[in-house]
Amino acid sequence: MTSGPLNLIPGLPLLPPDQVRIEQVRAVPYPDRRRVRVEVEITPFRERPNLEIAISNQAGRAVATASAVDLMTFRTAFTLHLRGGDEAGPGYEVLVLLYYDDPLAPQDRYQAPLSPTEPESSE
Repeated sequence: MTSGPLNLIPGLPLLPPDQVRIEQVRAVPYPDRRRVRVEVEITPFRERPNLEIAISNQAGRAVATASAVDLMTFRTAFTLHLRGGDEAGPGYEVLVLLYYDDPLAPQDRYQAPLSPTEPESSE
């Protein structure tokens, strides 16, 4: 497990791994509806956590996935591309799992529908 001097804001308390949680997730389709911007905020941490991100369609099938190992920031964003010609719409959800050792046993999870608004800028 990698850790380092992450306390770039003086006085900000950094939490041990067992107390790190997902604070907020926002998933917004781009205008083409084939890509989704996923923004994740987590509590300040001492040791770098990992994330698994999945977007599922209204039938519950995963149409996009991503993994992030050893996060370095408390706020991060990803652009996920939907597979199979899918276009984001009603009933689509994002699931984010936070873990340190085993992605099959996450210590926190956050599930939310895709937001109907578009992100401010394209990537």
